[in-house]
Amino acid sequence: MPFNVMLLSLCQALLVSGNILLIAVSPLIGARLAPDPAWSTAPVATQWLGLMCATIPASLIMARLGRKRGFMLGNLLGLVGVAVAAQALVAEAFFLFMLGTWLIGIGIGFGQLYRFAAVEAAPMALRDRAIGLVMGGGVLAAFFGPWLARISREAATTPFLGSFLGLGALYLVALLVLLATRLPPPEKTHGNGQPRPLGEIVRQPVFLVAVLSALIGYGVMNLAMTATPLAMAGAGHHFDHVATTIQWHVLAMFLPSFATGHLTARFGAPRMIAAGCLLLAASGLAAQVEAGVAGFHFALILLGLGWNFTFLPATGLLTEAYRPEEKARTQAANEFLVFSTVAVTALLAGPLVNLLGWTLLNAMLVPLALVPIALLAWQRLARRRQDPHISG
Repeated sequence: MPFNVMLLSLCQALLVSGNILLIAVSPLIGARLAPDPAWSTAPVATQWLGLMCATIPASLIMARLGRKRGFMLGNLLGLVGVAVAAQALVAEAFFLFMLGTWLIGIGIGFGQLYRFAAVEAAPMALRDRAIGLVMGGGVLAAFFGPWLARISREAATTPFLGSFLGLGALYLVALLVLLATRLPPPEKTHGNGQPRPLGEIVRQPVFLVAVLSALIGYGVMNLAMTATPLAMAGAGHHFDHVATTIQWHVLAMFLPSFATGHLTARFGAPRMIAAGCLLLAASGLAAQVEAGVAGFHFALILLGLGWNFTFLPATGLLTEAYRPEEKARTQAANEFLVFSTVAVTALLAGPLVNLLGWTLLNAMLVPLALVPIALLAWQRLARRRQDPHISG
């Protein structure tokens, strides 16, 4: 595997470590500063809103300036957000903290494109494996992120201020790694032909399956994951238990990445996506059984596996929907649709877990997780009607 893909994997590890830290502390900061408990996950939602706002500009900027400069810009924006969030914690200003997480989210939005940069930095035959290796950087984050959340939580006099100082350090290290990374210039990766209309691209069955699978996989996972710290705190569990649960969840999200590319190449993206949807549904069912620490662990592990088996194959599948000259707009449309959904789920997590409770919330996610399977089955049936000799 090319060395630059490995450097991208390290950047991904730093990005996800910061995300885990934010997942662990942002709902608790929100609950501490918010004027109403229903607003407790609003800082998480504004983070995802920032990510959503970045999706289209990030893709277009990278098409013009290149991946490397785009990623460096994203880390710099993240550092600005860290500074704003730190000031908000000192001043105990809830809405200023939301502004900080929004800016951090914009920076994260640029980093979400590491997986597409991996496709460009590796031979076509290694596409799925390169995606898996970059996303596998999250395995390091699964250990480092919760550890950083624990040790930094009370590292400063102001609660959680140390967490954001640690987050800033992660973004600075990522900048140094990017300086050593060599990525193809945009003229070699994005093409200069005449692109098709975006409407024609998004109507393709392959685009619909890729986007819906990523959208459902990420949306279901994020809603349940964002609600977890609040549900565990409400059940009387210690913060260390929350951090450990998130750690196991993130490990389940990223550890399979080293094998997901091989499995996708062997069995195909549709079968992998179907398996991921079933795992997401199983997570919702597992949440019906027990509200103890072990119950949360098991449900969140299944949730992480389901995300991996839907999101990674969907990323590879999306690359089949566009030509080089259509890459920026198609990726932008995909990221906007997926992360708009994620932003909405983050905003809804707090009110829903307060209103419905952990068990009922997860029960509602079970049928939603199965929607991509229904689309795959419908498309397969349509192909068979067109040609009875087609078997899949």
